[in-house]
Amino acid sequence: MILYLDTSALLKRYFQEPFSEEVLSKWDQSEAIVTSAVAYAETMATIYRKKKESGLKKNVVQNIVNAFQKDWSGIIHVGVTEGLNEIIDKLVITHSLRGFDVIHLASALVVYEKLPEGFFFACFEQRLNQAARFEGIMTFSCV
Repeated sequence: MILYLDTSALLKRYFQEPFSEEVLSKWDQSEAIVTSAVAYAETMATIYRKKKESGLKKNVVQNIVNAFQKDWSGIIHVGVTEGLNEIIDKLVITHSLRGFDVIHLASALVVYEKLPEGFFFACFEQRLNQAARFEGIMTFSCV
């Protein structure tokens, strides 16, 4: 199985949230984990935002960052390129999505078109899940 994680799903690996166990189970079953290159910035920003908002201790945050950076080296990243922008141009006409969400959908489509068998899209944003299903991608979500 190939598992594409948007940032909402990726964060469930590092923070105990609803559906974290399901994401971890799918991660463990996957042959490959894929996400957009923008997920790095989104994830790091969220980790440090959560630190400020919830008062996470410095050592806890550092452990989360270390775990994320270690995982990042084994994740396949889809870069934002002119080719991806062409896909984005088509998607924004059809779907009402936020900027990073359309980047994630376009990134997932790049991989899905090459490897559709056993491809799952994990996301916890309702509009993004609906758009992915509309595009023919099997979603793994509880929203």
